[in-house]
Amino acid sequence: MGERPRFIADHNVGKLARWLRMMGYDTVFFDARDDAYLVSKALAEDRVILTRDTHIMKRGVITSGRLKALLIDSDEPEQQVKQVIDAMHLDYQSRPFTLCLECNQPLVERSKEEVKDRVPPYVYRTREQFMECPNCRRIYWRGTHWQRMNRKLEKLTKNE
Repeated sequence: MGERPRFIADHNVGKLARWLRMMGYDTVFFDARDDAYLVSKALAEDRVILTRDTHIMKRGVITSGRLKALLIDSDEPEQQVKQVIDAMHLDYQSRPFTLCLECNQPLVERSKEEVKDRVPPYVYRTREQFMECPNCRRIYWRGTHWQRMNRKLEKLTKNE
């Protein structure tokens, strides 16, 4: 497959944006309700629109195929993720956990010493690898939360 798709998730599929970021896919969360702005941003940034809004899907720029959009069927975030993985043929294993879940910025590796005063003492003692978002300054590490998310991703990407 060519270039990795980039997404823009409409306000009605917000949790989906976090899941895609978790898988390493550049995903902007669009929380405004101005469809015209959403469409123009998607066009300008070459992003696939993810939405549950049937009105957006009727826009000429989408029906003509100039702009790719995916109408999300389910209200359930896990089903939404599964739909996008299947429809877009996504590979979650190529770059998982490389983007900030909150602000979509690429994470930067940090040494233990650099994060010493910013993580819980137990985490500092038991973990060796740390990542930081250069934008919001959140620190990430591979603890139990990461393991749970990884297992869930594996389950979601298994073909039934």
